[in-house]
Amino acid sequence: MLTAEQILASQKATVETLFGLTTKAFEGVEKIVELNMTASKAALAEAAGNTQSILGVKDAQELLALQASLFQPLAEKTAAYSRHLYDIAAGTGAEFGKTFEAQATDAQKKFMAVVDNAARNAPAGSETAVAVFKSAVAAGNNALESVQKAVKQATDVAEANFNAVASTAVNATKTTAKAKR
Repeated sequence: MLTAEQILASQKATVETLFGLTTKAFEGVEKIVELNMTASKAALAEAAGNTQSILGVKDAQELLALQASLFQPLAEKTAAYSRHLYDIAAGTGAEFGKTFEAQATDAQKKFMAVVDNAARNAPAGSETAVAVFKSAVAAGNNALESVQKAVKQATDVAEANFNAVASTAVNATKTTAKAKR
């Protein structure tokens, strides 16, 4: 049976975890706000410079050349922004994942301790039922580990695909800009 101290300790740990996750979430939001502010300031400064360049254009051919020269940096900056945003989200998600994994591992250990305690105190003749229950718990733990591994692999594949798409977009923009020149 759980004692009052164990229940209070569990509640305290849960509250500490909640506040820790909330802090991590706010840190992620702060990073995104900072990224957006930096990107907005850079975009504003770049727009002012581009406007001055456009106002200084003397003919249509010069305007087309200027337009072509503006698209490549825009695509590269968009890809860099997306990558930075993804890194922030992935980092925050990884922190949440680590916390949940630690909580799940701790819960599994506590549950196994309860199962072992119940097995030790089980009435004579219930050894088979206890063994079946322990086997079911072990199978559940193995299934959970398999799911965690599959999620990790899927995350790695998604990140690789994101990087490939970003790289392809930047390269396509470079090729298009060269073709227009």
